[in-house]
Order: sequence, then C-alpha cells, then structure tokens
Amino acid sequence: MALMTYRQALHDTLQEEMRRDEDVFLIGEEIGVFEGSYKITAGLLEEFGEKRVRDTPIAEEGFVGAAVGAAMLGLRPVVELMTINFSLVALDQIVNHAAKIYGMFGGQTSVPMVLRTPGGGGQQLGATHSQNIELYYAFVPGLKVVAPSTPADAKALLLASIRDNDPVLFLENLSLYNTKGEVPDVVEPAEIGKAKVTREGTDITIIGYSRMAMVAQQVAEKLHDEQGINAEVIDLRSLRPLDRDTVVESVRKTGCAVVAEDDWLTYGIGAEIAASISDGAFDYLDAPVRRVAAAEVPLPYAKPLERAALPSAESLTTAVHQTLDAVGSRR
Repeated sequence: MALMTYRQALHDTLQEEMRRDEDVFLIGEEIGVFEGSYKITAGLLEEFGEKRVRDTPIAEEGFVGAAVGAAMLGLRPVVELMTINFSLVALDQIVNHAAKIYGMFGGQTSVPMVLRTPGGGGQQLGATHSQNIELYYAFVPGLKVVAPSTPADAKALLLASIRDNDPVLFLENLSLYNTKGEVPDVVEPAEIGKAKVTREGTDITIIGYSRMAMVAQQVAEKLHDEQGINAEVIDLRSLRPLDRDTVVESVRKTGCAVVAEDDWLTYGIGAEIAASISDGAFDYLDAPVRRVAAAEVPLPYAKPLERAALPSAESLTTAVHQTLDAVGSRR
C-alpha cells in the first residue's frame, strides 16, 4: 500500500497507461508545457513528447471533436477539459457524436475515449466555474459516467475508463485533489457500473458519490463514535451505468435512506436514486427517502454564501437525524 493524493493517483495512472499502450494520448488546454491547470499531467510532456501530450487552443468543440475522430480510427485519447462547465461548449461533440456513433453505425466503429474533467464548488470560482452538471451526461445513453471519491478508486476507475471501448466521462471534484488515501501496489481496473459499500451498517443507508461519498463516510463514522448510530454508506462511483441493485439491497436491510449530492435537488441524481428505492424497496421503507443537495441558485462567489449553498456534513447529519426520528415515530 502507498499513501498518495487523489491528484497523484490520477497522474500515475495516466503515466502507467501511456507506457503500457502507445495508442493512449492526452489532449487538452495547457496540459503540456504548463503541466495542466491542476498539475495532473506534470512531467508527461517531457517523457512522451508533443505527439502524445497535445496542447490545444481554447476551443473545446474542436479538440473534443478531434478526439472523437482519433478514437474512431483506433487511438485512445484522454481529453482534459479544464472544468466540466467548459464541456458545454463541446456538448454537440459529446452527446451527438461520441455517445451516438457506435449505435448509429451498427457497431462498425467504437469511440474509446475518456473525458477527464473537474467540477464542484467551494473554491470561490464563481457561478459559471463551479457547477455540478454531471446529470446532463448521466442522462445520455451511449456515454458512461464515473465519479470516484478516493485515490484508490480514482486509479482503478481511470484504468477501466481508458481501457473501455465506450466514451467515458470521468468526473473529478476540485476539493478532492489534495485528499489522501491508501492505494494498493497493484491496482486492477474497477468494474464500471458497480457501486461500493464503503461502510456496513444496519440503522440507515447513506448514498453519495464523488465529494459527498467522502462526506458521507465521515458523517457515518462520527455518528457511530458519538451517538452509536450504525449507518451503511454506499459510494455510487458510477452514474451511468447506475448500480440500483446495491442500493436497493442495502435499503431493504436498513429500512431508510438519505441521498447526498453536490448537484441541485430538482431532477438530480438523488431523485433517480429515490425513485429506484421506491421501485425496489418500497415495502421495506420505514420513512421517506431524504435528499441533501446544493441550494438551487447560481453559486455565489462570496465565501460565506458559497459555503451556505453547498451540502455539508452538518446538513447531511441533520437529514440522517430527521429520517431516524421519522422511523422512531412509526415503529
């Protein structure tokens, strides 16, 4: 086991996969000479050269489209989009081309590409640079969407994404880059579409992904240590395909659930999870499924307002208590 940051896990995986497979190349803004806005690609231009670490103009539609074409011809591009907000400029290439080509042409060609991009608030980057709009992409058949929360999962899921023959949107949260965790010396590719039970419990199920999966884990440990509440935690890890079975199985055991997400409440990932629980575990529920999400406003720049708008350990803890109180009143 090695202790490393989420950032280092991503860097090392890219380096290992580029050494393993000459068809893997990187493309994006300032990823070469500048080594990436978040230094994920540090040193890779020096090792692999300009042919495989390609700096681009500020033209997301152009370089995402170029990556689609390269993938159709047998290469495995890994695109770095500076933030998920900028992916909107390339929406047509992602949704109408990368996601559709395999199906529209009867499987004659696949599009094995990865779109790496961070999102999330808390960095005072303003409303247009701090969104969690993964729902836009998780909605689209033909794309796979993954959202690891730990360095180990970041490595395992990036390995799986690069080797997958479908286009994969690989979500990173800005607040996770400096978080640390243990990573095995030998990491196997994760199964895309498989959630992970990160903490076993019997009293309540807490479901999250990306940053909120980490927060859920912290909240569960604190609830157990301070109040004896035994919460089960599920890290979704993948938003498309979505592992409904693991969620439903857990809720059938605990009888209640809270879903935590960094995106907005209305039409959010949590709404889909709540509907899945209703479909698969309705008769087992002792209380309504509660959802914790961001305030439905363009994220403020001012730090106190930004912090107030984002879901937190405190808001998740409150939702857990409200749910358990409702359970207690019914039993």
